[in-house]
Amino acid sequence: MQGELGTREEIVRTCARMYERGYIVAGDGNVSVRVGRDRVVVTPAGAHKGMLRPADLVLTDLRGVPLRGGSPSSEMRMHVEVYARRPEVRAVVHAHPPHVLAFSVAGQSLGQCILPEVVFALGRVAQAGYATPTTSEVPRIIAEHVARSNALILDRHGTLTLGEDLAAAFNRLETLEHTAKITWLARALGPIAPLPAEEVKRLHALAEGIGLQRAYPDCAGCDVCSGTETGGTTPSG
Repeated sequence: MQGELGTREEIVRTCARMYERGYIVAGDGNVSVRVGRDRVVVTPAGAHKGMLRPADLVLTDLRGVPLRGGSPSSEMRMHVEVYARRPEVRAVVHAHPPHVLAFSVAGQSLGQCILPEVVFALGRVAQAGYATPTTSEVPRIIAEHVARSNALILDRHGTLTLGEDLAAAFNRLETLEHTAKITWLARALGPIAPLPAEEVKRLHALAEGIGLQRAYPDCAGCDVCSGTETGGTTPSG
């Protein structure tokens, strides 16, 4: 496990990559990584995340209380909620990827298995209800989803992706936005349908066979694999 300095440098590189790829702008988004057993390095409140330096980041305890640096992200309570409910999670990324956010604003779900890569990398994509940003409503609204999902879409508020390390959390963000782009383009061409249930099961088995870690297999909200889907083009997961 890398030390605090290495973690700070990795967060800065990841935030710059998020900014370059349009997943965040200006003061949007926040990133945190657990260091050791009871410390968290997190992006500071109000800062432009694409222009950070390692020294700008804040060290807190697992309750979000700052130990060194300035003020942690105004969304720190969201990160605290994740670490409390998922001890194995080491990194949390919150971003505003435009295609995913557009689906959210339009009330359209990305929760079904459209692409094989989604089954491998994301598993269940949770749809969290609306909560006023930076308030205690945010951790409350994500609490029921965090235990079952590594990728959440926050209504009108972007995405929350989790990982065993920062690379995994960022990769899930990238996969989610890429899926949204493809889904957007496919819908412009005509109706789309999720992968058949048998293919989803086959992909799950393949993932397990090669030791590929994927999200929790609980796909509540999607009826494809249960054989009770009603058809149509709007995912229900």
